[in-house]
Amino acid sequence: MTAPTSSTDGTDAIAVVIVDDQEMVRAGFGALLDAQPGISVVGQAADGDEVLDLVDRTDPDIVLMDIRMPRMNGLQAARAVAAAHGSRPRIIMLTTFDLDDYVFEALRAGASGFLLKDARAADLIAAVKVVAAGEALLSPSVTRSLIAEFVARPERSARPPSMAGLTQREVEIMGQVAKGLSNAEIAGELYLSEQTVKTHVSRILAKLALRDRAQIVVAAYEAGVVVPGS
Repeated sequence: MTAPTSSTDGTDAIAVVIVDDQEMVRAGFGALLDAQPGISVVGQAADGDEVLDLVDRTDPDIVLMDIRMPRMNGLQAARAVAAAHGSRPRIIMLTTFDLDDYVFEALRAGASGFLLKDARAADLIAAVKVVAAGEALLSPSVTRSLIAEFVARPERSARPPSMAGLTQREVEIMGQVAKGLSNAEIAGELYLSEQTVKTHVSRILAKLALRDRAQIVVAAYEAGVVVPGS
C-alpha cells in the first residue's frame, strides 16, 4: 500500500483512482481533480481487469469508474473491489445515460454514487468530496427518481426480514435518507441533533449489514419504506 498523500494544509488528501476506457475522459477528469486542494489522483486504468491490482497498489479512498467498459465492466469490477476490500475504497460510477441498465445493480454491487459523464466540473469535485466523507448518495443529475424507476420493476425483492430489527425512529430516518436528505436536513425535519441522526444512520447500516447511504436508499425502496415516485 502507498503512504497517504497530503494536501497543502498538511491533512491527508482524498486519494482517487480513475478507471475509464476513454483516454480523454481519464486525462480530463484526472487533470481537474489533481488541481483541487485536498484531492490527489493516485492512479488510472483503462479497463476493469486492471482495477484490483491498481487498488491494491495505490490504496485509494475513491474509485471513479466507468460503468460500461470492455472485458470487465464497471459492475463486475465494483463487485470484485467490494469483495476484496469491503467498504473502502468507495466507488463512484460514471454513466452516460440517466437510465443506464446497470445503475441499480451497481448500487447492489457496492457503488456509493453516480455521476453523468457530462456533469459540471463542480459536480465532479463535490461528488468526490461528499462520497469520501461518507455522505454517499447520488449526483445532482442522477436523482432518487432514477432509483425509483428500477425498484418499481416487477422483479424487485420482498421486504427484507431484517427490517424487523429496526426501531420506528430508524425506519423513519431510513425513509428520509432514501429521499436524498443529508444528516443536517434530516435533523431539521425531525427536530433532532445532527449527531443523533448520524448515530441512527450508523445503527441502520450495522443492523442491515449495508455499506453506506446509497445502499440504504436501495433497501428503503425495496422494503416499501418509501414508495417510488413519492
